[in-house]
Amino acid sequence: MRCPKCDSLEDKVVDSRLSRDGSSIRRRRECLSCDARYTTYEEIERMQLRVTKRDGRHEPFDRQKVMSSFLKACEKRPISIEQIDEAVQLMITDFEAASEREVTTRLVGQRVMESLRSIDAIAYVRFASVYREFQEIGDFLEEIESFERRAQPGPAQAELFQA
Repeated sequence: MRCPKCDSLEDKVVDSRLSRDGSSIRRRRECLSCDARYTTYEEIERMQLRVTKRDGRHEPFDRQKVMSSFLKACEKRPISIEQIDEAVQLMITDFEAASEREVTTRLVGQRVMESLRSIDAIAYVRFASVYREFQEIGDFLEEIESFERRAQPGPAQAELFQA
């Protein structure tokens, strides 16, 4: 590391600590030339995800856009920011783990819906109504019925809960 005071490349690490979220390491360094102390952070270099839009355009994946979608769907619902942030981070981690550098907006939308389905039914229907461009009340009813069918346990599961 280059010393910010004297530009020397000779230093030593005085202290290393893991960040609170575990995503980076904080290092205190001391320059061997001028004894100045400074802090550096080391973190994993993530590959830049790109999104392919419906019209074929490409743009960098924007975490804030996904967060905004979650926040709008969850507005005035008993859902914490931590739950939303965790869902968004899990989605990004899954995309990166798949080693795909590009994802479609369709896949992003489906993943948001899956996450919301497990978090809150109202938020799920709100997002689905915008994402699937509902035009009439029947669209809402179909989605709610579909949601309820998936939420009901099958006959084999019902037997497990009988005493």
